Amino acid sequence: MVPATGPDASDEPQRLSKVVAALVPCSRREAEQYIAEGWVRVDGTPVDEPQFRVGGQQRVEIDPKARLQAAGPVTLLMHKPAGMSTAQAQASLGAASHWTGDGSGIRRIKSHGAGQVALLALPQPASGLAVFSQDGRIVRKLTEDAGLIEQELVAEVEGTIAPNGLARLCRGLVFEGQALPPARVSWQSEKRLRFATKGIAPEWVPWMCEQVGLRLTALKRLRIGRVAMAGLPPGQWRYLPPGERF
Repeated sequence: MVPATGPDASDEPQRLSKVVAALVPCSRREAEQYIAEGWVRVDGTPVDEPQFRVGGQQRVEIDPKARLQAAGPVTLLMHKPAGMSTAQAQASLGAASHWTGDGSGIRRIKSHGAGQVALLALPQPASGLAVFSQDGRIVRKLTEDAGLIEQELVAEVEGTIAPNGLARLCRGLVFEGQALPPARVSWQSEKRLRFATKGIAPEWVPWMCEQVGLRLTALKRLRIGRVAMAGLPPGQWRYLPPGERF
């Protein structure tokens, strides 16, 4: 799309964004976006800082496939490992942990890591789907409407369940004087229970298990609403694409 070129040897060093704006041509803001999205190379090396200065015989190239993506807030989905706190998980949302299998088509830029809000946070011992968002609509949905959104969790347990214990997990437990909302709980295997709940926080699951004679040994969240963790590897994250809804 854009031929490679560079400032003349006699030129004073210039901001990369100014050079790119002249090459495309485009506005300075669009030039900064080309750079931030990783479409620009200086002497063969990718540069994502618009204020980077080039001069002399440096060669500036713009990828022929360069296409600017729509600007706007993003939401990141992470497979949080057990033992990692929410703060640690948020701090690890960088380029190195971006899943190579991410099929969203969104190109990562540094600003995507700023202002992320942790939503429906998992307890530190638990693993599974964690959500971080800049999008005010999603922040509102997963806070104001959190009790209406189903979460699917798998609980590894030890012990012998009490008589009628499964029915009590589904409907019949009272926490601090209030009946818990109904849940769908079923055995997946001899040591594994599946919970599908609304209005029951993951941190309540250990207590729920204790009430029916079981001890929780591991907890993993697989899904929030219609968004599933699927094949996302532990410790890695992907973008929530525009067509995926909670």
